Amino acid sequence: MKVYIGTGGYSNDDWLGLLYPEGTRSANYLELYSHHFDAAELNSSFYGIPGLKAFEGMARKSGGRVRFTVKLHQVFTHARTPQDSDYDRMLQSPEPLREAGVMGPYIAQFPYSFHRTPANRQYLLELAERFAGHELAVELRHGSWDKAEVRGGMSEYGLLWVSPDYPPVGGMPEPQLHVTGEVGYLRLHGRNQGSWWEGGSAAERHDYRYSREELEGWAEQIAAVAETTEELYVMFENTTKGHALKNIPVLREALLARGVPVTLPRPQENGSGRLL
Repeated sequence: MKVYIGTGGYSNDDWLGLLYPEGTRSANYLELYSHHFDAAELNSSFYGIPGLKAFEGMARKSGGRVRFTVKLHQVFTHARTPQDSDYDRMLQSPEPLREAGVMGPYIAQFPYSFHRTPANRQYLLELAERFAGHELAVELRHGSWDKAEVRGGMSEYGLLWVSPDYPPVGGMPEPQLHVTGEVGYLRLHGRNQGSWWEGGSAAERHDYRYSREELEGWAEQIAAVAETTEELYVMFENTTKGHALKNIPVLREALLARGVPVTLPRPQENGSGRLL
């Protein structure tokens, strides 16, 4: 199994002095990031689908070292009113990543309000049909979807179940690694129970650093699927205050101890940060 480990986004100004040297221009973030992580989840596409040139720049700056997963625009998951032009742009714009061999799955992040209803099940089926031929990972935040029969249906239609790690606030899927195809997808949001519902921003909700024990638990689950899974994407969403930067080396160590190979950092000769 090939394990790709990265974070939700890489344009984090609060990483200056941690991963990025003080004074680094944001245009240089990705090139520096690529020496430490082999995957990145593109979150900006949720707000506006980048054009071909933007994706060309990502492929070039990352030097073929980073596998990108691309979040669907909110019109697909929150408004749920996509037009043919939205599908065309979402499917065609990342072509430079495909040509460079660094395109990972698309990811559809549905809100908690997206319950398991007949209408929503039909919409998910339509989405699967429109993205047929492309890997599409789906995060379903409402607990009504957390059923074996749902994952069986997703497997049948070629959808990847996103295994999430949420705070223990109830009503959401359990923190369990499930793989519905040859590719698995794990998103670690942190367990900041106090700020998940009340937090005023994503930064507040993801203000959490995992303990070694918690990451050992995930390493155990990952090792358990190593023989039956070809690829696994592990994305740390707890980027606030650099928590993910501290957690990723711990997970790598835990995986290596269990015989699961991971990509280690490749710092530049002049050093690209003082943390890793």
